[in-house]
Amino acid sequence: MPTLLLIRHGENDFVKQERLPGHLPGIHLNEHGREQAAALAETLKKLPLRAIYASPLERATETAGPLAQALGLEIQLRPGLMDTDVGEWQGQLLKDLRKLPLWKRVQAQPSEMRFPGGESFLELQARLVREIDSIRRAHKPKELVAVIFHCDPIKLVLAHYIGLPLNSFQKLGVAPGSVSVLMIGRSRTYLAALNLRPPFEF
Repeated sequence: MPTLLLIRHGENDFVKQERLPGHLPGIHLNEHGREQAAALAETLKKLPLRAIYASPLERATETAGPLAQALGLEIQLRPGLMDTDVGEWQGQLLKDLRKLPLWKRVQAQPSEMRFPGGESFLELQARLVREIDSIRRAHKPKELVAVIFHCDPIKLVLAHYIGLPLNSFQKLGVAPGSVSVLMIGRSRTYLAALNLRPPFEF
């Protein structure tokens, strides 16, 4: 089974401000986020990575950049790894969104929720699983690849492969600049690590 390193991009000011980024372009890593990207590269450059995949949004590609440079690998952009399409909520502050009746459904019953003008969590999870399955099929057993994308998408991918109900996916913790290790086989899937933050031993 190939081993996937699911990496959340580093910190940006939207994370610090608790603002939903959605698909907004031009959101770059802040100073701490760049430090996180450098720390990831320093830790992961020791591994025999065969490929680096990333969401095309800047915060993901900027996190992938130092690792790609350290290993001499190309960043393979995959639109299917993009962050949640939150529609009309894009760019809004969480403190304002929490006042909306629909926010309770985001937390309690996300499987029944669609973002106004955006996608549902069910559609999002299906999109992400298609992309991860495509990446998985492109690699031989025991190959190691990095996949750099976003918080809720990573949690939804993990929930799918370990059999966690979609309505429970928010119970998983995925910090900026963290690595979760997922081994996917034909007959079983193994979550080897969750929310590792450099420096760590692999």
